[in-house]
Amino acid sequence: MSNDAAAVLKAVDPYALRLLREELVSISRRGYERGLVAGVSGNNSLRIPGTDLVLIKTTGCCQGDMDTADTVVLTMDGDVLEPGKAPSKEWRWHTAIYRVRPDVGAVVHLHPPYSVAFAVANQVPKIVHSAARGHVRRIEMVDLLPAGSPELAEVITAMFSDGDLRVALMREHGTISVGPDLRTAYFRTEYLEDNAKVAILAAQIDAISPERHIRLAEDLAPFAEDA
Repeated sequence: MSNDAAAVLKAVDPYALRLLREELVSISRRGYERGLVAGVSGNNSLRIPGTDLVLIKTTGCCQGDMDTADTVVLTMDGDVLEPGKAPSKEWRWHTAIYRVRPDVGAVVHLHPPYSVAFAVANQVPKIVHSAARGHVRRIEMVDLLPAGSPELAEVITAMFSDGDLRVALMREHGTISVGPDLRTAYFRTEYLEDNAKVAILAAQIDAISPERHIRLAEDLAPFAEDA
């Protein structure tokens, strides 16, 4: 831990930092409760305003069970400023996004099933409804690389260097959404997942011609009262 970074953390208002921890916990729990991540997977983070410090989920904890103790502050270089805690192994690409995108205040990484279904099939879903068109705008795909690896961080950094990119799928893995704040980044994940779900449902409807729709049995006495 550098003395400079420790001094910056010490200068952060403790009450403000506690509120940030609580917000990170609240959003993480919401994602788990909505079925957007399972087990101990996924990791969300935010930039501590006015600093080059990042608050991120600790490794190995379930987002559904998180409390403020399951958050940790680190520098953009990955130096942990709270001894005894370890950040998510994905910290490299979280901090890299903050370095190349000064407009980004938060990063959300979840495993929403409909979006991941497209990522497993190595396909990027079309944007099929107006909400996603407005909030997501476009979707990119990150190729399959080991989770937490420097190679993965390098690819994600290059991709998110595009200042217009808001969301991406990770091949056979999950999703990345960024935003100016944590709620915006999280809601972009919800819009991404809803778009993927609707795209799949619309494809299923389109695949069934009217002649092939299931026919219900004919009711010969539709107005008869029950005996």
